[in-house]
Amino acid sequence: MRPQSGPMPATRRRTTTPHRFVLAGASGLVGRALARQLAADPECQALNLLLRRPTPALEALPHARAIAWGGDDLPPLPEVDAALCALGTTLRSAGSQAAFRAVDFDAVLAYARAAQAAGARRFGVVSALGADARSPVFYNRIKGEMEQALAALGFAVLVIARPSLLLGDRSALGQPARLGEQLAQAAAPWLTWMTPRRLRPIKADTVARGMLVALAQARPGLRVVESDELHSLAEAG
Repeated sequence: MRPQSGPMPATRRRTTTPHRFVLAGASGLVGRALARQLAADPECQALNLLLRRPTPALEALPHARAIAWGGDDLPPLPEVDAALCALGTTLRSAGSQAAFRAVDFDAVLAYARAAQAAGARRFGVVSALGADARSPVFYNRIKGEMEQALAALGFAVLVIARPSLLLGDRSALGQPARLGEQLAQAAAPWLTWMTPRRLRPIKADTVARGMLVALAQARPGLRVVESDELHSLAEAG
């Protein structure tokens, strides 16, 4: 599957909205934003959340149903129209390259296959700026390999979001603040004018909105959405 070339013109009208969703990674910055935005969408009839631990704030969302997933074998998934994936960790949190790959590649692929078996024809995933299967940088290489493996599964619509540095309130998730994000957030007002939009830090809510708009536009095949286009889609959507 080859990525479509060039960004689509921004549009304020979604063409098609899947009604039944499954989401993995809802406890992270982008995942939480995706869950909240889907729950607020009147066309969302079901929101299945794969959760490693009870999360009352997410489980209380409209149409939400929690599905426990300990990280090993996936439980059976209900029938869905679309799947979203915001799974991811950091090398520091994972503790080793093997542990990092187990989350950012193995778990993502296992989830994608399970979602496909449950009927999902559309799949959206959070990757990263600079993802490249040939990169000498381990993090970027694993993200690129994950993208290639997803493309080979043959979803009717595959949206890959490549955000720049994520901004958001990690303390609300019980996560420690990351120094790089704190510095970027503090410097953003001074550096925005001289930083290409593709490289600017981006809010998790913006990434989620851009992903959902791209997924709803239903362009067949693979669509890679870089950080600058995520901004444009979110503003238009």
